[in-house]
Amino acid sequence: MLKTLEQRFRALESGVDFCSLRFVEEETESLAVRQNIPQPVGRSLDRGVMITVMHQGGYGYAATPDLSDAGITAAFERAKAWALATAHRSVFDYRQIAPPNPTGRYLGPTADQPLNWHRKDLMALLMDESRACQIDERIVDWGANVDRLEVRQLYLTSGGGAVEQHYRAVIPSLSATAFADGDSQTRSLGGQYNGYCRQGGMEVLAQSGLYGAGKRVADEALQLLLAPNCPSGNMDLLLMPSQMMLQIHESIGHPLELDRILGDERNYAGTSFVSLDMFGEYRYGSPLLNVTYDPSRSNEFAAYGWDDDGNAAEKAFLIRDGMLERPLGGAISQARAAAEGKPVQGVANSRSSNWNRAPIDRMANLNVEAGDKTLDELIGGIEHGVLMDTNVSWSIDDSRNKFQFSCEWGQVIENGQLKGVVKNPGYRGISATFWRALKAVGNGATDDVMGTPYCGKGEPNQVIRVGHASPACVFGNIEVFGGEGA
Repeated sequence: MLKTLEQRFRALESGVDFCSLRFVEEETESLAVRQNIPQPVGRSLDRGVMITVMHQGGYGYAATPDLSDAGITAAFERAKAWALATAHRSVFDYRQIAPPNPTGRYLGPTADQPLNWHRKDLMALLMDESRACQIDERIVDWGANVDRLEVRQLYLTSGGGAVEQHYRAVIPSLSATAFADGDSQTRSLGGQYNGYCRQGGMEVLAQSGLYGAGKRVADEALQLLLAPNCPSGNMDLLLMPSQMMLQIHESIGHPLELDRILGDERNYAGTSFVSLDMFGEYRYGSPLLNVTYDPSRSNEFAAYGWDDDGNAAEKAFLIRDGMLERPLGGAISQARAAAEGKPVQGVANSRSSNWNRAPIDRMANLNVEAGDKTLDELIGGIEHGVLMDTNVSWSIDDSRNKFQFSCEWGQVIENGQLKGVVKNPGYRGISATFWRALKAVGNGATDDVMGTPYCGKGEPNQVIRVGHASPACVFGNIEVFGGEGA
């Protein structure tokens, strides 16, 4: 199919300054067991192409699921018509862009091997873990599921570019809810929004801890049910990777999206407290904070070789030793910033959610780099504080600045020792200053690879996959609250 698509694209009599074809095929399957009842198998297959045209300073695109000669030609003509319509009328002259013509191939982990996806065996595993959740009559809801994702992409340009990418992911999840005396508590494996999202094959099931998770997760839900509310007040806060994922995502990732900084998202997802003149000048966090954009980390959820505008992806520091260096901005946004007289160096993060959406600036793999502290040392350095694990809710303002987050699991820390479990733990902060309170960063042994399939942005909406890897981290003098202090 891919060779045929290339032949059809090359046969176009383009007559334009630049033209590209981006083909995407996604295959998914979902297996689930809820309360020991197998759920219907969910399967989907979706494929199509987007044609993009730049001509005389204008920009246009059109998408189609019709991969025939007629379908691709019709999409090209629509894209060309839009490019001509916007030429000399657009706020930005796209002749300032020099689109790349990349060649190469990217394969994610195990993508060149058969996936040992045996539906009968996987349903048996999910049933075993579901039944293992039934340790007490107070467990009132429980379930386990595993999804698979297979993605194939082809990117062609009128200048001879040809890039093929193929990756897969396996996504397990499990949760249990306990209820008694008017209170309910839920504990999950990596979060209730599929936090263990990684590229790779069946090895992800063991990496996530799915085997044997049913009994442990149900037991923790019962512990939460019996636990007191999290204490309130200003204290040290130890965030584990499954909560650091959300903290990175909301208070670093979204504020650093360059199109948001330029104002593109103000109608829908909001603006950013970050401005163009802050890059290279602004202290985002303490000197312990190092944040990287790293699509080359192959087992993370958003690993790739080239973005959807054909730019080669490589690891880059966005924040180094606490200082803000780069935005999350692709080639077009970088050119727009330069046109405003404020050039910045971005990254290859022009990404679309599928073949029928245009690329925009998105997070990919956005990580906090590991430090040098063991988990015992992190805990031992806290006189009075709380450990929090696994996000359960979040709220943040439209400039991605003032926030309030809550977690599934909490444990009090006193005099350098973990004490009792507490429920409904939460904390508040302001992104512009929160990361300056970072006082200790865990080493690689505390690091975990997380992610989410549900990052939303754009008009029309695009829900995209992102990855976040982080060690455990300690923040000082943070406003913490429990269920009674919210």
